[in-house]
Amino acid sequence: MSSPSSSIAQSPVPADTREFEFADRDFRRVCELIHDRAGIALVPAKRDMVYGRLSRRLRVLGLSSFRDYLDRLERDGGEEWEAFTNALTTNLTSFFREPHHFERLRVQLGELRQAGRPTRLWTCAASTGEEPYSMAIIACEAHGSLTPSVRILATDIDTQVLATADRGVYPIERISGLDPELRSRYFQRGTGASNGLCRVRPALRKLIEFRPLNLLAPRYDVGEPVAALFCRNVMIYFDKPTQRAILGRLVQHLDRDGLLYTGHSENYLHAADLIQPCGRTLYRRAPAGAP
Repeated sequence: MSSPSSSIAQSPVPADTREFEFADRDFRRVCELIHDRAGIALVPAKRDMVYGRLSRRLRVLGLSSFRDYLDRLERDGGEEWEAFTNALTTNLTSFFREPHHFERLRVQLGELRQAGRPTRLWTCAASTGEEPYSMAIIACEAHGSLTPSVRILATDIDTQVLATADRGVYPIERISGLDPELRSRYFQRGTGASNGLCRVRPALRKLIEFRPLNLLAPRYDVGEPVAALFCRNVMIYFDKPTQRAILGRLVQHLDRDGLLYTGHSENYLHAADLIQPCGRTLYRRAPAGAP
């Protein structure tokens, strides 16, 4: 996604039909604030999305215009910054999204197991949890055990989706496409009041630590280096300079032979000195002095 434009497209919805006043200057302020806060670069086409999502906050706070809301946000801040960021964060995920990555992860974990190495994994855009739980399932499958020597760190800037991930409860249709044996091994079907829901098994949940993290932070307190780092379909929301800054911090947390798993629509030709391709949307840390 490119940087916010100084030429803001007009909304197709006439201003006088809106519940709240939402002028061009308000959209520009939103773009600037979310870019400074979370690195997200909004384009003019996202104007209606911004109005729809932030309108909910105006209703909660009893405000009548975006100007009042943004003035209050900048003046008082506090917990509303978290609500503002959560509202503008897009979370699209599913179990085993981009399956080739999980096939490769299983191979990688099998190799590490043979080497007798305890393994740490990290997903830095965990969303509602489907990705880290998919990683945990692959770890169990690769080790043939519900207690593999694998630990997974799952971070996200959006605290609401992290709370969902931590609960590990989903509508049953979210796992309908999984192999029946995997569904039986790793999920519990709800009954009674929980009919139509499923829960990840406790053994799977124990492999994961959920923690909030803003990728714009100057440093990431994530502990020991990781063998696999999933950073998929999140960089598209940042401009190129922000992408490069984030990559520079991420690669510092990769093992020497660690792998960076990226989204299918993300291109890192501008960061060839930081990471180098080694497979389909797969990268390794570039050697020192790489061009």
